[in-house]
Amino acid sequence: MSYLGKIDPEIATIIDKETERQINGLELIASENVVSRAVLEATGSIMTNKYAEGYPGKRYYGGCEFHDMAENLARDRVCKLFGAEHANVQPHSGSQANMAVYFTVLKPKDRILSMNLSQGGHLSHGSPVNFSGIIYDAHQYGVDLKTETMDYGNIADMAKKIRPNIIVCGASAYPRNIDFKAFAEISEDVGAYCVADIAHIAGLCATGIHQSPVGLTTFTTSTTHKTLRGPRGGFILCNDEWAQKIDKTVFPGMQGGPLMHIIAAKAVCFKEASTKEFKKYSEQVVKNAQTLADTLIGNNVRLVSGGTDNHLCLLDLTNFGITGLEAEQALGNAGITVNKNTIPNETKSPFVTSGLRVGTPAVTSRGMKETEMKMIGEWISAVIGDSKNKALQEKIREEVKSLACQYSLYPDAS
Repeated sequence: MSYLGKIDPEIATIIDKETERQINGLELIASENVVSRAVLEATGSIMTNKYAEGYPGKRYYGGCEFHDMAENLARDRVCKLFGAEHANVQPHSGSQANMAVYFTVLKPKDRILSMNLSQGGHLSHGSPVNFSGIIYDAHQYGVDLKTETMDYGNIADMAKKIRPNIIVCGASAYPRNIDFKAFAEISEDVGAYCVADIAHIAGLCATGIHQSPVGLTTFTTSTTHKTLRGPRGGFILCNDEWAQKIDKTVFPGMQGGPLMHIIAAKAVCFKEASTKEFKKYSEQVVKNAQTLADTLIGNNVRLVSGGTDNHLCLLDLTNFGITGLEAEQALGNAGITVNKNTIPNETKSPFVTSGLRVGTPAVTSRGMKETEMKMIGEWISAVIGDSKNKALQEKIREEVKSLACQYSLYPDAS
């Protein structure tokens, strides 16, 4: 970025500092990953120069022939990856993908049944502070407070009582497998549309490690930047019968020009996700999460639901006498980036919380495996067990840096 350094040294310096932070630390935020150099190059490409409102073959601007090719590749690749009939790759985010689905099938004040944010859901699933909870009549299911897992019988009972127009399944902080077939059957039983938001687990669904909702639910929405390891963005999958309506909702219904540099990068991401190497990577993500979980449990850290089936763990810090915010800050001082998170039976505000969410996609992308996860689990346990100990945090920070510097951000690059 030598040219950036000449034109805008302040921004260049900020980017250099962020690069150093990522290289020297451990990113354990479950919704983050490290893109490949190929994805990064496409994201920063000349494709950003072009307006391309509309869809391939039906643009409102001239000069879009190569952008048509890129978007067609992205759509074809993601359909093949998930076995879907139709894809819209223009949503700028997962929330906008969800918005497009809602706008397609719902009217204001229609009923949504979705997972409670405090128990693992997402803002765009009907939170009262989000458009989804403001425009629609949102009702929320949670987890069984004893097992801390979804009770599909209880969800079915709620659906029969509420009679929602749409049922949303998927989560942002749920460490167990989700039974999309059960959700589809519940939805069919009450005459509701079913939307699976697989933003967190899309990479696992694409590789068969987690059950895919495609072919079961009416719509599937996702981001591309979590376990799929692509650029920041969203997409929608559906059957051909919904293709025209979904496309019309996305454009011109809620967006103008698509971000064509991001769509090009999405195409790269979908190609990478179709490889044998990516499946091995996804398998390792889960192995790493389970090793991390076992290490934490071995150090008397209580995990919500007792472990994990996917890429993340949810830690209950109640027994340590510290909040999620305090733990997040202490671990940050030790070079380990995590995020505070609410847990079932939460007693604190979302700005403080009683829990932490940790995930393995980013460190796995750098090449770390079970041995490293054990080290990371020991470090996390030590810090939350003595969260006021600045000397300990500094010591672990140096150990973290020593480990992290052994693993490139771009191990795929020659």
